[in-house]
Amino acid sequence: MTIATCEVAGAIIELAEIITSGKLTVPRCRRRAEELLELLEDVSCGRGGPDHYQAMQALAAELMEDGASSACLETGQRMHQHLLQHREVFTSHIETCICPSGDCVKLAPAPCQMACPAGIDVPSYVTLIGMGRDAEAIDLIRQDNPFPWVCGLVCTNPCELMCVRGRLDESISIKYLKGFAAERAMSEGTYRNPTKAPDNGHKICIIGAGPAGLTAAYFLALKGYRVTVIEALPVAGGMMMVGIPRYRLPREVIDREVQMISDLGVEIRLNTRLGTDVTIEQLKEDGFEAFLVTIGAHGSYKLMIPGEDEFPQVNNAVGLLRRVALGDRRSPGKRVAVVGGGNVAIDAARTCIRLGCEEVTLVYRRSRSEMPAHVEEIHQAEEEGVSLRFLTVPKEVMGADGEVTGLLCLRAELGQPDERGRRRPVPIAGSDHLIAVDAVIPAIGQTVESDALMPLKEMRWSKRVTIVASNITMATSIAGVFAAGDAVSGPATVVEAIGGGKRAAEAIDRCLRNIPQPEMPRVPVRRRRLECLEVPASTKMILKRPQMPLLNTDRRRITFQQVELGYPENAVREEARRCLRCDICRRCGRCVEICRDQMGVNALHLGYLNFDHPGASDLRLTSERCIACGACAANCPNEAMVMRDQEGERFLSLCGTTLNRLELECCEQCGAEVGPARYHDFISQRLSKADMPSQDRTLCATCTRRLMAARCAENLPPG
Repeated sequence: MTIATCEVAGAIIELAEIITSGKLTVPRCRRRAEELLELLEDVSCGRGGPDHYQAMQALAAELMEDGASSACLETGQRMHQHLLQHREVFTSHIETCICPSGDCVKLAPAPCQMACPAGIDVPSYVTLIGMGRDAEAIDLIRQDNPFPWVCGLVCTNPCELMCVRGRLDESISIKYLKGFAAERAMSEGTYRNPTKAPDNGHKICIIGAGPAGLTAAYFLALKGYRVTVIEALPVAGGMMMVGIPRYRLPREVIDREVQMISDLGVEIRLNTRLGTDVTIEQLKEDGFEAFLVTIGAHGSYKLMIPGEDEFPQVNNAVGLLRRVALGDRRSPGKRVAVVGGGNVAIDAARTCIRLGCEEVTLVYRRSRSEMPAHVEEIHQAEEEGVSLRFLTVPKEVMGADGEVTGLLCLRAELGQPDERGRRRPVPIAGSDHLIAVDAVIPAIGQTVESDALMPLKEMRWSKRVTIVASNITMATSIAGVFAAGDAVSGPATVVEAIGGGKRAAEAIDRCLRNIPQPEMPRVPVRRRRLECLEVPASTKMILKRPQMPLLNTDRRRITFQQVELGYPENAVREEARRCLRCDICRRCGRCVEICRDQMGVNALHLGYLNFDHPGASDLRLTSERCIACGACAANCPNEAMVMRDQEGERFLSLCGTTLNRLELECCEQCGAEVGPARYHDFISQRLSKADMPSQDRTLCATCTRRLMAARCAENLPPG
């Protein structure tokens, strides 16, 4: 028996083998089994509807209750067991149209979508952008993420890391395409909210107006809940607003997308701190039935070195970024040392440049290759004048008369890897040296400020002082209280917080409707299966990822103007055409095997299909060898490879990329279109030893049979 890791595929294989084995000898049992198999195949192909699961249960029950034979009873019991034990898998296939294992071929997920923490249907929105349908693309994105414009500017784009196009040359610029479409839709007034459900009367309070809290508010408001968000800061947006500098994420972008959430009826109470301005007990008295804690990680780790607490010129990076975001643009000093190597450290260093600091030195204890900050951010920081010192470990903050005079450091070398696989910096004895600075900004990590939640005695905390919550339902140790975002994960990314807020909203909805919570992680939803963009293979191969135009360095050093200026429209449309549509092609390699091993043509050079060991790929070479026999298309399990005859030509395409086009020949006898000359030559070579009457002529199959019949009749003996 063939083994499948997916329970849906496994049930299909098992039931199909039972039917073909002939064990079900009673006609009505066999008929019910065939009906059940048809429903299972619907689910496996994405055609399952909301009634499919109950219908399958009913057929399994009928097989058990029939009693016509032991085989009938056993089959019903096996299928009933499959459906009962793996209900979530079956319903997930029906609701999401995705099979995480890929065993259900037509529902095999695209790697980019599976890598997205928010589960956005990346191939579909990239295709819509390529078609110029920007507003539709944003509508589709906002089914999973209410902040497409924000994420189009600051997402860490894990989708691009998994992009299959990267095995050919460079990954698709997914993030920037999203940002372009969001800006265009907002500018044209086509950025719109979905229709919300009627008010259901339930009240929910969200503590923290960051990306996780606002995402949950968005999805809950759409479901008809009355949502109130309380925020300690004077602005909404959380770390998006006070942790990401304006040169990366303009305030108006956040304001506009937060306003879209407010337009759904979400109330945002600013300057309201839990534990000081309001308590959980008061909120419960106001009628709130469930709570979501999304307070972020606004605290900072200390360097734990002498002198750190003795001078006012030592300020953590999170505090600096918050102060600047709220309008305080005073320079921290003339010569500044920023300690750390992550994105927050880079943001703090680049912010100091814009505040007028004359010298900004970033001190990092490991090497450049170990820096967790984005490569693009590091390059831009160096362009703006930030000096980087690697393998340097702070030892003491030096000062006199209440002012910092320098940062005493040790040189280091990399030793053995730590628990996360990163090589530990080992200080070199006697390598003490002083970096002359008048301000020090630690940026070595963030912590959750838990004081406001201390009255919640039953709340469980991890050793890292993060809230312990289920990563599936986001439920905490207190009934009716959920948590998401950095308060649970520790400092992470905007898109990860969005994914957590989305899961929390679903769990809160289930909780208030008394629906059992899921037991397995949420599977992303395939929102559409769009037609492919038609692109010639030569164009597909020569299109390159465009370079992002940047604000000139002189302007960048003195203003908080946005650095990345965005792609022009023509570059956006062309970039979308580079997509390989991995939501359709599952990269099984069946087409290559058929062409090479069975047909002996070897026309498909698709080395990128091998994930672990990608080989040479050139979509243009197919036209040199392909005979347009159609064997690859006939054996493609997901209709990614397609052959069609149109206007006297035969086209072979892979997810819209035209690999070959050959002129069709016509039958000399009846005029019907037949295959291309290259295909006839291939057949002639295979049949060269056979006595075929049509070998030197172009005839269709019907006319060939007639000619052979006539010749046979001529050779018949008399009588």
